[in-house]
Amino acid sequence: MKSRIKQVLRRTPLRRLLNRNQEYDEQTVEIMRRVLRVESNCVDAGCHRGEVLDRMLDLAPAGQHHGFEPLPDLCRELRRKYADSPNVHIHELALNDRAGETSFQHVLDHPALSGLERRDYPTPDERVERITVRAAPLDAVLPRGHPVDLLKIDVEGGELGVLSGALDTIRANRPFIVFEHGKGAAEYYGTRPTDVFDLLTDECGLRISVMSRWLHHPETSALSRAAFRRRFDLGLEYYFLAHP
Repeated sequence: MKSRIKQVLRRTPLRRLLNRNQEYDEQTVEIMRRVLRVESNCVDAGCHRGEVLDRMLDLAPAGQHHGFEPLPDLCRELRRKYADSPNVHIHELALNDRAGETSFQHVLDHPALSGLERRDYPTPDERVERITVRAAPLDAVLPRGHPVDLLKIDVEGGELGVLSGALDTIRANRPFIVFEHGKGAAEYYGTRPTDVFDLLTDECGLRISVMSRWLHHPETSALSRAAFRRRFDLGLEYYFLAHP
């Protein structure tokens, strides 16, 4: 989980949410340990400071890894951080389903909460600056035929746009996809859980599981459409795994 978010949550009554995010962090790393090989290729959508990208590089040191971060200051930091890693490619882009300049909500004190649209924030007095960033579909950025083994999506509600812009990549590779999808963010984009479910299952041939369930029972963990919607509607989960 992004370190700045952890700091703000420690100062709020949302301790339970902090613990949940720590669990998701651990589950994400364990999934990567199980599915990545030395030469696996990964994509990190919503790279922030590179915490997840670091683990991708550790677990797949011979792979080609693409990180996407639209905030200019964070992108510069990432490029400096990975300057000596020629297999890490940092893009100053917001992944979406169409290319061009777009408005972006930069949350000044907690940039990890930034996104294409406003969303619910942990504190009522967040300072938000509207800036302009470049956006592009993943399918238009990756080299043609570039294999992808794992995709992580943490874009504060804009996950359907990321997935819609990556349909060719997902259909061709059927990668593991760790993605955030929760109330307080997705609805600001007009996204329903059934939209995400139908795209990943019907259009891409993947299944969706709760991460903890997949780690213990991978063959029987897949959620039905109704079960996925229920977990979203009730706030029971907000991180999921799409998998072959």
